[in-house]
Amino acid sequence: MAQGTTKDLTTLPVGRLGLIPLVSCKELGDKVNEWLVGWRRERSHEELNSFAFEGYQRDSYLIPVQTARFGSGEAKSTVMESVRGDDIYIMVDVCNYSLTYSMGEYTNIMSPDDHFQDLKRVIGAIGGKARRVNVIMPYLYESRQSIRSGRESLDCATALQELVDMGVENIITFDAHDTRIQNATPLHGFESVQPAYQFIKALLKNEQGLHIDNDHFMIISPDEGSMSRAIYLANILGVDMGMYYKRLDYTRKINGRHPVAAYEFLGPDLKGKDMILIDDMISSGDTVIKIASLLKERGAGRIYICSTFGLFTDGLEKFDKAHEEGDFDKVLTTNLIYQSPELLSRDYYISCDMSKYIALIIDTLNHDLSVSHLLNPVDRIKRCVNEYMSQYDK
Repeated sequence: MAQGTTKDLTTLPVGRLGLIPLVSCKELGDKVNEWLVGWRRERSHEELNSFAFEGYQRDSYLIPVQTARFGSGEAKSTVMESVRGDDIYIMVDVCNYSLTYSMGEYTNIMSPDDHFQDLKRVIGAIGGKARRVNVIMPYLYESRQSIRSGRESLDCATALQELVDMGVENIITFDAHDTRIQNATPLHGFESVQPAYQFIKALLKNEQGLHIDNDHFMIISPDEGSMSRAIYLANILGVDMGMYYKRLDYTRKINGRHPVAAYEFLGPDLKGKDMILIDDMISSGDTVIKIASLLKERGAGRIYICSTFGLFTDGLEKFDKAHEEGDFDKVLTTNLIYQSPELLSRDYYISCDMSKYIALIIDTLNHDLSVSHLLNPVDRIKRCVNEYMSQYDK
């Protein structure tokens, strides 16, 4: 049995486990379900046959849901089996642009707004019958609009309040753009999970000859916003870190924004060192590609771009070109959001599977146990690095 899957089964489950991955998150949800089925099938305990553990070991924890669309573009969701008394976990990927729906003679691509509405439809279909409703939303809806500056909307906070008003008890997200957004719902559960361990694990599995020490390795933040991520990883690995910040030209505006006058580097000498360039998301990719090229100009060795969410909103051509020119070696993102076939086909791309991690969180929460040991993977990262380095010490 995988380490970390053994639970104190004398702790009763909150309710019979039910997993509802919306169509946007189906592939990831199926993998999570496989982990849960496998772990619980292997468990044995004298209490498993008691009524308190009814439905604990099943062939599947997936609950079928249908979302029908009318010709006008309106929709409704139907839960296809009873969920009364269940501990429900709804999974949704608001970034899945591969899905469409018809509206009259037109075909619309599902936007984040459409996915969020479908999430609320499923919660509405449950109708308060479940014992507890939890939402796993890897990319937090409207997370880039989490701070109000001026006369503008505060969309992320509004969305979180909508969910708790509908009865959602816990919201699990990954690498939130700004974790302070949890202050919008202070009396309900909110967890922003970091995939640092999965990045290190995937990198070391796919790359050979790395020396993870202060003389050969560094962590780089592409801007001020990712400083905390870089500091966290650098402290665990025991290596230096550096960062870039954008010096803006406030004397003029282009398309409503002040242009970047220069990228300034803060940090020690990085010549010859391999490094991780870490951020929460790759949107267009302009910033990370620019930073990677600047790092190469400073004599950097191998560069690995790690980002929780690979949106690639402008396509992959600029990454293809940058890779051909030697500006970076690999790009690592997670499968928490939709990955296009084109992305998966790139030889410079490494996918970090998060299904086991999500299954561990669900399994633990279902027993109403603390997930703090899962949210801070210091020991797992160090063990992974030590095992990797030991093969070169022999």
